[in-house]
Amino acid sequence: MNKALEFVLSKFKQQDGELLIGGIAISEIVNEHATPLYIYDKEILKWRHRILRDALPKDLRIYYAVKANPNKEIIRELASLYDGLDIASKGEMVKAIEAGVAPDKMSFAGPGKSIDELYFAIEKGIATISVECEREIDHIKAICRDLQKETKILIRVNPDFELSRSGMKMGGGPKQFGIDSERVPETIRKLQGDEWIKFEGIHIFAGSQNLQAQAILEAFSKIFDYCQNLSAAIDVPLKTVNLGGGFGIPYFAHDSELDVETVGKGLQKLLDDYRDHFIGTQFRIELGRYIVGECGLYVAKILYRKVSRGQVFLILDGGLHHHLAASGNFGQSVVRRPFPLTVVNRLNNPLEKVNVVGPLCTPLDTFGMQVFMPKADEGDFVAVMTSGAYGFSASPLGFLSHQYPMEVII
Repeated sequence: MNKALEFVLSKFKQQDGELLIGGIAISEIVNEHATPLYIYDKEILKWRHRILRDALPKDLRIYYAVKANPNKEIIRELASLYDGLDIASKGEMVKAIEAGVAPDKMSFAGPGKSIDELYFAIEKGIATISVECEREIDHIKAICRDLQKETKILIRVNPDFELSRSGMKMGGGPKQFGIDSERVPETIRKLQGDEWIKFEGIHIFAGSQNLQAQAILEAFSKIFDYCQNLSAAIDVPLKTVNLGGGFGIPYFAHDSELDVETVGKGLQKLLDDYRDHFIGTQFRIELGRYIVGECGLYVAKILYRKVSRGQVFLILDGGLHHHLAASGNFGQSVVRRPFPLTVVNRLNNPLEKVNVVGPLCTPLDTFGMQVFMPKADEGDFVAVMTSGAYGFSASPLGFLSHQYPMEVII
């Protein structure tokens, strides 16, 4: 049993053993656009939005982290559903602006913002910048002075704890992310009364890809406690607290779905318990993978069905150059193989054990070895499910100079 595959397939309709996207058969989509290609389903985006809005506190603001999928049509769709965008580069900001999103709906984070990026963000009127080191503050002051323009900042904190059981830990210990928590009070005091920089609040992101509701709530509780102590120490109100995110989605056979309702109830209790300490504070979270991950498929055609020493190899016209994460090479200790895989035009066929590989001349180009999939032949279509996040834009598209895959939104 592959729980991750069953979970994501349950979100799509099927007809005569073939997956449908927006009521359209996969084979029909492929005939129009050819393979390899990414397909994104807007209805899945809307479904996820309903789940989040129903589960989480009503006064909690939700930002979409553009890094997960910077496709402009995806950005446009999600900007209409959520409260703002978290961006991590000038390029993401440009795409968001071209998608019709106002800069005052964006927050800019990242440990290595260039002078050019900061200048662009401030000039365009970005809502907030999450500052990740003291030297960055110096650059922002100089730019504001040059532009004769104020800028609001959040201090991104490197906490003394991490989000346990996370795919990637982004807090605790020495990190490139944020200012160490013990140095934050003095950093804020130095900003009081500054002519150009207006301190707005705190940003903490402890980890990502977490499927354990209690681990997420434990991290949120520690953030609330830290912010309460910080506010008392500096005697400055926190207008905004960005709690980060970390919500995970099932990728692997034994993964279970995150209990987002439990997260929502626990977060509501924290908001109620700390309400007297944070009068007027706006709380927000930033989510990327959880919002967009399950809406996407990477579809490739079987070029060859080959038998080598008793094992079946399905050789596809797409591979790791288009979808690095699904090959297990996007941080081997973080993302394990295989992602949910199936033959989307032969869903009713009996299962067989196969090796699913790409066209590249490297043994790293595999999506799954000795995995069970519906029996398939040359010309059939294999889909890597749960490919809406960190797919196209997080892959070495220039490797071996193959043609880029298309992105189709339905």
